[in-house]
Amino acid sequence: MAWIETESLSFTARHDDADTGCAQRLLDQLEERRLRLEERFERVPGEITVIVHDNPAWLAAAHPLLPPVRWSAAPAGRRYLAGWPMKTELHLLNDEWLDRRAAGEDSRRALQGTAERLYTQLVLAANNDRLPPLWTPRRFLTYLRWAWLIEGGAQYFAGQVPLFRAAVLTRLREGQRPSFPPSMRDAVLLGGTVFDLLHRTRGPEACEAIASRLRRDGARGNLELAFDAPVREIERAWREQLDELVYGRTPDEGASTAAQPSS
Repeated sequence: MAWIETESLSFTARHDDADTGCAQRLLDQLEERRLRLEERFERVPGEITVIVHDNPAWLAAAHPLLPPVRWSAAPAGRRYLAGWPMKTELHLLNDEWLDRRAAGEDSRRALQGTAERLYTQLVLAANNDRLPPLWTPRRFLTYLRWAWLIEGGAQYFAGQVPLFRAAVLTRLREGQRPSFPPSMRDAVLLGGTVFDLLHRTRGPEACEAIASRLRRDGARGNLELAFDAPVREIERAWREQLDELVYGRTPDEGASTAAQPSS
């Protein structure tokens, strides 16, 4: 494969000549996303290289951690693990392969937003030094433990939570009852629902706060601090949100106060 380069202000894309249009689309999306993220985060990395692969085998060979993470995910979420972030690089599939994986219009848009989600993971890591993508063994264990926050935060801050609604519905209707917070298996699908609930009940500043620090007491500490509520109340509100999504239920009066700060 003969690589060529396409450049923008903050990014460089390396790709095959046949993927020039794909590369230009990615660079335009990333520049726009970077401007939006600058409004919310203190540090927003530049000089990032985007490497566009024209075959899943090449992507998997370049990043041996990706295949086990993908196959450990719930079946409805595997298609969305179509790339991998490094400290100064984003690796992902080209548009042809992203379109092949799509399961509808929202799914296609989510897949075409892979680069934005991966870049958002770099931004989260730049503002929280305990997060990958500096892929040491310790950081990989951190990813497995905090995948719901990393994947959910990337989905939320990339503005893509609504695009995963159909995939979330598929997961909830076909799989076992999810754990809370979502396990590694469900992180790519359900992580965004935690941020969506936090945004609706506590506001965008709480979403920024929960991603800025990993507490020593684990997910419970992060969740209770961000929601200002006991984890059992947060979980109840989250499950009611999922039930509303699946069954079209309107949360009852008790649910409307769940995860809200006490007066």
